Amino acid sequence: MKSRYSRRWFLGYAVLLAALARVKLDKAFAGEEPSGWQLRRGINVWPWFSLTREYPAPSTEYGWPPFQTQRPVPTEADLQRLWMAGFDFIRLPVDPGPFLAMSFKQKSLLMNMLAEAVGTAVRTGFRVILNVHANSATHYWNPHNLISSLNASHFEAYRSFVGELAGFLAKFETDRVALEPVNEPPQVCTSPAWSDVQMALLTTARKAAPRLMLIATGSCGSMISGLVKLDPTPLLALEPVMFTFHFYEPYLFTHQGAPWMGEPIYRDLNAVPWPASAGSLRETLAAVRARMQEDAVTASETKHRVYAEIEQVLKVYFDAQPDRGFIDHYLSEAVEWGRRYGIAPNRILMGEFGALRSDDRYVAAPAPDRARYIADVRRSAEAMGLPWAFWNLFDGMGVMDDATHALDPLIVDALGLTMPPA
Repeated sequence: MKSRYSRRWFLGYAVLLAALARVKLDKAFAGEEPSGWQLRRGINVWPWFSLTREYPAPSTEYGWPPFQTQRPVPTEADLQRLWMAGFDFIRLPVDPGPFLAMSFKQKSLLMNMLAEAVGTAVRTGFRVILNVHANSATHYWNPHNLISSLNASHFEAYRSFVGELAGFLAKFETDRVALEPVNEPPQVCTSPAWSDVQMALLTTARKAAPRLMLIATGSCGSMISGLVKLDPTPLLALEPVMFTFHFYEPYLFTHQGAPWMGEPIYRDLNAVPWPASAGSLRETLAAVRARMQEDAVTASETKHRVYAEIEQVLKVYFDAQPDRGFIDHYLSEAVEWGRRYGIAPNRILMGEFGALRSDDRYVAAPAPDRARYIADVRRSAEAMGLPWAFWNLFDGMGVMDDATHALDPLIVDALGLTMPPA
């Protein structure tokens, strides 16, 4: 007999049940978060407002629409499934380039698109962190020209845009949205330039939105080493404020097979196990040699040099035997930094973590090892009271297939979540 209830009805009912369960969970976790914020388990939804169509130099403009039309974008049904799985917030990276380069009319259209995306996520149940995410691969509207210092060629335009976004977010419910003005600052850990840049941006945002949650970070690409060098005292005067860092250590594991890394060793790295005790130096070096033999383009002399370096760094990796304890040690540095300044762990967000997967584009971490690593990082963060946001929804580090939008059950499980109904 044909059911009188549609698939949409069942999906809506499941979302309702998930929302009711989330209310109970929110009460259980209610505590010290400023302004009622309850961040716990999030996901980055790059490249929703990223991957652009900039014209080559010397042009500083973008095509219209400025974002690549073939990039994977989450549907409303995708967001509902992510909510049902157990994610409670999203981090939405937004490339500022198109917003800074476009005409007033085009920028207004982009802002309308952004408002629709944020509104859809909030209606689904998520809190939303809007992250201004400049692309270092862009030849003009990049971090150097935008945020390298107060004297960067387009810093004032960037600061104005941050203020505009703060005012834009202030139109939503205060406890549903937040602004993170910069992604992975390029300045070195001890650079005074970053402190000046961040204070200028957060002050501008605070003037535009007196009650909006702002998210600050350390330099050094938002690594823990940058966070622990940050003096948050002047930033705390801009409450409500949270802090964030990114975690991908050890990079030999998380970025094995990544062709975009600056060091040539990463392209040929593969079969690096997690934890290190799950494999051996001999097995991994054999896999690296096999990978390099498939390369018919690189000169033999270059291969020999790269292999020698790989052999050296892998020996260090296997001698150190990194495992869950390695992760605990790193994350405890962030917690201890917070303790020194009276900042509770639930105000320190691990805004990115993950590992590259092996697929038809990359030869990277084996699926079981990747899942073990992600589970270890997630468990360590939760044990210390740190909220987290997984990188990423799509692409080589994603939890969702770019084409089919199917969720990876191994990673869903590693994140301590539940596979939603198909």
